[in-house]
Amino acid sequence: MAVRLGIDVFLDQWRDFRSKKLALVTNHAATTSAYTPSRQALQTAGFRLVRLFSPEHGLETVGADGRFMPNGTDPLTGLPVISLYGDQLRPAAGDLADLDAVVVDLPDVGCRFYTYLWTLTYVMEACAEHQKPLLLLDRPNPLSGTLARAEGPMLDESRCASFIGRWSIPVRHSCTFGELARFWQHQRLPTLDLTVIRVEGWKRSRFQADWQPSFVPTSPAMVSREAALLYPGLGLLEATNLSEGRGTALPFRVAGAPWLEATTLVARFNALQVPGVVARALIFTPQEGKYANQLCRGVQFHVCDAARVRPVFSAMAFIKLVRDHHPETFGWRPYPTLINPTGEQHLDKLLGIWQAESLFEEPLDAFLKTARAVLFPEAWATTIRPFLGY
Repeated sequence: MAVRLGIDVFLDQWRDFRSKKLALVTNHAATTSAYTPSRQALQTAGFRLVRLFSPEHGLETVGADGRFMPNGTDPLTGLPVISLYGDQLRPAAGDLADLDAVVVDLPDVGCRFYTYLWTLTYVMEACAEHQKPLLLLDRPNPLSGTLARAEGPMLDESRCASFIGRWSIPVRHSCTFGELARFWQHQRLPTLDLTVIRVEGWKRSRFQADWQPSFVPTSPAMVSREAALLYPGLGLLEATNLSEGRGTALPFRVAGAPWLEATTLVARFNALQVPGVVARALIFTPQEGKYANQLCRGVQFHVCDAARVRPVFSAMAFIKLVRDHHPETFGWRPYPTLINPTGEQHLDKLLGIWQAESLFEEPLDAFLKTARAVLFPEAWATTIRPFLGY
């Protein structure tokens, strides 16, 4: 059975809503199964969209990571666009006052620190506060929905909450937005009038390659399925002085620096026999970001078995190897963004645990044992199971 996205089902089965005044939270990566931008498909079908809200990277998904995104006008639909990654993170009362409902259709890559998820939570809060119905057009998790593949750590809300992780879930959560929204409605927002328009034909074990023949880039550096699969781990490189491949054709698939002894590190990483992934040495020159226009000696990570890859563990093991092999040159570094201007404690915010850098001070064997324990989200499957929709 072919997969029908929430937007496909909504267009087909919710035609009575065409008379309602709606706002759509979306971006250009949110499309129908036929790759028509969702906002265009809704407008063409006669739905009464009055404004758009856009997350980080803007409506066109071209804004640089962490950069302020202004309000504007959408050239495709002619609708006004209110940025939720600029002067405000959530819709204001005036943005919602004339609406009958808010519709959310956003892509995801199945990772806690990918920020579209947290834009959803701010929209949920605003709709609950101002008593506006919220219709969420669900999409499959591109990394599969198999809960056994989830990876922690769970977020320490008291010390590590931020816009890259507000509420406690694992780094790789193995859920859809609809499932997480239902969970948070029950846990935090019981007055929210939430309707999840479910996907049809998706099985939890399936990865994006199993149901969508062509990957739609969801942000400037999220350009391939393999990048999305490795991102929950290689995204941690943001907190280091290693390039994560931004400004190359392989973002979140490579790691490197001018000083990296790549051949040695490839051999050491492959000797660990990390499941589902192998490393290969290469040379690259980023056009932007860390080491822009500098030749970097690097490592490319190749996914050999998507079902076995544990991206967070894989990346943590690699970072540990680099730290031990290059004690004088490897370093942790801040990562300034609009939401965290100083960029401090970025690793803590990414991993969701306090003083995360201290984990990497253990001897290698002890580190690997600790990492496996920390990354196992023991109670997550039990906690989320009542809210699963597939």
